[in-house]
Amino acid sequence: MSNLDRQAELSVCGGRGFVVAEPVRELLTPRRVRLGESTEVRRLLPNLGRRMVGAWAFVDHYGPDDIAGEPGMRVPPHPHMGLQTVSWLHDGEVLHRDSLGSLRTIRPRELGLMTSGRAISHSEESPKSHARSLHGAQLWVALPDAHRHVEPHFQHHADLPAVTAPGLTATLILGELDGTTSPGTTYTPIVGADIALTAGARARLPLDPDFEYAVLSMSGQAEVDEVPVLPGSMLYLGCGRTELPLRADTDAGLMLLGGEPFEEELVMWWNFIGRDNAEIVQARNDWTEGARFGEVHGYDGARLPAPELPPGPLKARGRVR
Repeated sequence: MSNLDRQAELSVCGGRGFVVAEPVRELLTPRRVRLGESTEVRRLLPNLGRRMVGAWAFVDHYGPDDIAGEPGMRVPPHPHMGLQTVSWLHDGEVLHRDSLGSLRTIRPRELGLMTSGRAISHSEESPKSHARSLHGAQLWVALPDAHRHVEPHFQHHADLPAVTAPGLTATLILGELDGTTSPGTTYTPIVGADIALTAGARARLPLDPDFEYAVLSMSGQAEVDEVPVLPGSMLYLGCGRTELPLRADTDAGLMLLGGEPFEEELVMWWNFIGRDNAEIVQARNDWTEGARFGEVHGYDGARLPAPELPPGPLKARGRVR
C-alpha cells in the first residue's frame, strides 16, 4: 500500500522517547486520506504524538466499502524501501504485483507480506471481477538497521495458525502469541493478530510485558480493557501488561499490534523509511529517474510520481510532540 498523499509529510519516529513504559489507555483518532479513485482510508499511524507501536510504523484501515460497479482499490506502481508491507483483508480481494514478478490475489485472512529491503516497487488493485465489499487494513513494519538492505521478497500464506478460547479466535499474522507462531518472516520481536470475538464474549489475552501494544477495531462493538473502541479507531496500551481484558456485545473484529519498542531513530517520508536526509533524497531521485526500484509489469496505468520533498533537511530524532 502506498501513501498517496501529494503533500507527504515527514515523520520522525523510533527511539524510546515515544514509548510509554506502563499500561495506558490512549485512544487514537484517525486522519481520513483519499486512496485512489474510490477508496478512503482512516490513518492511525503515524499519529500526532504516537509514531510507532513496536516496529509497526504505518496503519491504514479502510471499508467496509460497497464497490459493486466501481473499480475498487487502484494503487499504481510505487516504491518502498526499509520496510515490510502487510496486506490484511476481512472482505474482498486485492491483486498484488511487484517488480520481482510476483502476481498474487490476496483474500480475507490471508497474509500478503512484502519485504522491500533495499528497494522494491509494487501495485495493488481490486481484480476486474471482484466482490461487492472491500474491507481491510494495510500496515508497514520498519526494518532494523541490520536487515534493512536485505534482498526484496514477497510471501503469501493462505493458512495461518490461531489461538482459541471460548468466544475468541486470534489468527497469527506475524510473530508469536501464547506459544503460537506465524510463518511470516520477521526481523524484530513483534506480534500481529486478527481477533474475532463472538457476541457476549469475555476473554483475557496473554501479553508480553516487555512489548508495547495497540488494538485496532475493525468491526462490531467491543471493549478493550474496559474502553469502548469503535471501528476505525485504535487504542494504544503502552507496556507492562501480562494480559488484556476483552469483551464484546456483538460479533466484533480487532487487530492486536505489538512488539519490543523500536530503539533506532528513523526518518519516514512518503513510501520510504531511512535513517537520514541523504537516504530519502537519494531514494526519491532513484524512483524519479527510473533506477533501483525495478518495474511492475501488467498494471493498466502509469506509475505513481513522487511528491516534492519538504523544504529544509530531514532529521531523525527520537521524540516529537
